[in-house]
Amino acid sequence: MQEFDAIRPYSDKETRTAINNLVRDPEFLDMVGRFKVPALARWVPALLRGWVRRWLLRRFGSVDTINDLQVQLSSYVGELIGNTTSRVTQSGLENLNKTSAYLFISNHRDIVFDPMVVNYLLFHNGFSTTRIAIGDNLLSNRVFAEMMRLNKSFVVRRNMTSPREMRDAYLTLSGFISHSIDHNDSIWIAQREGRAKNGLDHTDPAIIKMFYMGLKKTGLSFAEAMNRLHIVPVSIAYEYDPCDRDKARELETRARTGNYAKTKDEDTESIMKGLTGHKGHVHVHFGRPIADAPDTPKELAARIDHEMHANYHLHASNLVAYQQRSDRSGVDATEASVSDSVVTAETWSAADMEATRAEMERRLSDCSPAAQPYLLDMYANPVVSALAANQNEPTSSEPSS
Repeated sequence: MQEFDAIRPYSDKETRTAINNLVRDPEFLDMVGRFKVPALARWVPALLRGWVRRWLLRRFGSVDTINDLQVQLSSYVGELIGNTTSRVTQSGLENLNKTSAYLFISNHRDIVFDPMVVNYLLFHNGFSTTRIAIGDNLLSNRVFAEMMRLNKSFVVRRNMTSPREMRDAYLTLSGFISHSIDHNDSIWIAQREGRAKNGLDHTDPAIIKMFYMGLKKTGLSFAEAMNRLHIVPVSIAYEYDPCDRDKARELETRARTGNYAKTKDEDTESIMKGLTGHKGHVHVHFGRPIADAPDTPKELAARIDHEMHANYHLHASNLVAYQQRSDRSGVDATEASVSDSVVTAETWSAADMEATRAEMERRLSDCSPAAQPYLLDMYANPVVSALAANQNEPTSSEPSS
């Protein structure tokens, strides 16, 4: 594993030292204190820091392995998910083998919550959790970087300046992913760099090419190498996005000015808002592992997209936004006719739909008039993708085991 030292997560041997370093770090203690007792964090931060440190040592001071740490954290993760969602549901896990490793390729809505909810569902259904791919732009915060490495995260380098640097980084990343799968460690990775702020989820073929780079030397064809990775498309559907108005403002600014400059702490603020904001009903669909990959990265990316879009479990918020956008553009579309053509997360009463319409209007009113179409897009576009995918059903996958 030494060849992957620059990007890999912490190992079991490094766990105790990393935890001990964190519980002595004032910045980390202040962050935990703000989560647990926000009032005291404001008025007596030094006193709270000492209490948090003692509390952390009691609960985590004897932890020696990453798995033990995740077991200890599971109740806190469950509490966080319970407090920020109305419920979390899943489908498709019955098609996966608990003793196999998979490369989970997911659509990307939230920086931290996406892999968190995937791992939460895997853990509570008897599967091993995944190693998580995160961009190096998120590691500028030293404390957050330590926390992520303890949580099985590995680094995807971005903003490289030369083709050679990019090739070397991708070779290392590709090798780490295939090494992980070969050693029975599953991987979670987003289908593209950055969140899909407009609700259009499309897999970047460059990511698929990267998967193959480290396996070319084995002599395997592209299709054979991809089958060996056991790729599982994952569709995450949020009823509500806590960052939706921020994303709409960014998209409107880019469209109007051609540019959007993030503030210094914007990524950290997005992480906190995504973690603590209300998301309503969240559904995660795990597709069947792809065992008959096509011959090119572009074709495989399209296959993953189709599986992802066809298996969205859409919410009332998606259907309402789709109709509201249609109303604004003068196109005739009813929620009832659309819901007959896509997969939905549940069924709704007339009162449920009316409450959703009121909530969407509230969210729109919090946006500038110029940003409102972008907010509607992020909720309505998954309906468009699902309708297109469900008109065409190619799929041949690995049988369940």
